[in-house]
Amino acid sequence: MVTMLVLGLVFGSIAGYSLAPKEDTTVIEKRITQLEGQLSALNNQIAEKDRVISELQIRLSENDAQVANLEAQIAEKDAAISRLQTNLTKKDDQIADLEGQISTLQEKVNELKKLVPPYRMEIDPANFVGRVDNRFFPLTPGTTFVYEGETADGTVHTEDYVTHETKQVLGVTCVVVRNRVIENGDLVEETFDWYAQDKDGNVWYFGEDAKEYEAGVVVSTEGSWKAGVDGAMPGIIMEANPQVGDFYRQEYYKGEAEDMAEVLSLTESASVIYGSFDNLLMTREWTLLEPGVVEHKYYAPGVGLILEIMVEGGSERVELVEITTEHV
Repeated sequence: MVTMLVLGLVFGSIAGYSLAPKEDTTVIEKRITQLEGQLSALNNQIAEKDRVISELQIRLSENDAQVANLEAQIAEKDAAISRLQTNLTKKDDQIADLEGQISTLQEKVNELKKLVPPYRMEIDPANFVGRVDNRFFPLTPGTTFVYEGETADGTVHTEDYVTHETKQVLGVTCVVVRNRVIENGDLVEETFDWYAQDKDGNVWYFGEDAKEYEAGVVVSTEGSWKAGVDGAMPGIIMEANPQVGDFYRQEYYKGEAEDMAEVLSLTESASVIYGSFDNLLMTREWTLLEPGVVEHKYYAPGVGLILEIMVEGGSERVELVEITTEHV
């Protein structure tokens, strides 16, 4: 467009001259040469402007690409910040959870501190009743609980017979339960355990008279103890109202009887030869005298112990197979 305007000016200028006969053609040619020089200069200017415009367009394109790249980087940074915020929230939740676990563990530690020596229990005979009817540990005289299973020593058959006998320990009337353990057909242990229930429904373990046999002959009374004798103290064998997380000492005679228990669940299910059960109490039970040996025991409401499984230190399983009651 500019070139056409220039040409128009040139030819217009030429047209403005009258070709008078007397005019010197040299002047006209000179004028044309000048105009052509001006035209060339204008063309050069136009070309330079076109070059500048082209460079500007390239730069704009590069800037657009840089802007797009920066926007992508910003988006990635925003996404990274969002991920970090999410991770921080998770970390905060994890920290809160850990703090809760630490608090729970501290409570358990405080409970355990109560159980370690010096372990002392004040026993008031007036606080005990003459029966044991705890729903997880009922002891009705004349009842026999029969258990069978496999141990490291072979097949085991155990009978817990709730006798009609009683025994006075620390002034408390205890129910006597005879426990007989038969391995591979031979009697290997016979124990008389003494239990009593307080007015709140907790069942206490006051001691045992234990005898180990070989070929029908007593070879040891190791494990025997009686509350009130030689520093021995009773423990709780079953709480009246077990709650998950509870710790309690089941017995205490230093170096002879140091069983412990922890409540793990109140909603377990299990099937044994005797039957299938729901809403079971599951405890973790161990003794400080055998580190690394842990059992899970399952107790059914209205029945009592139905299953023992060794979860650390072996793979033994003993389950309830029969309950018999004497007919009076």
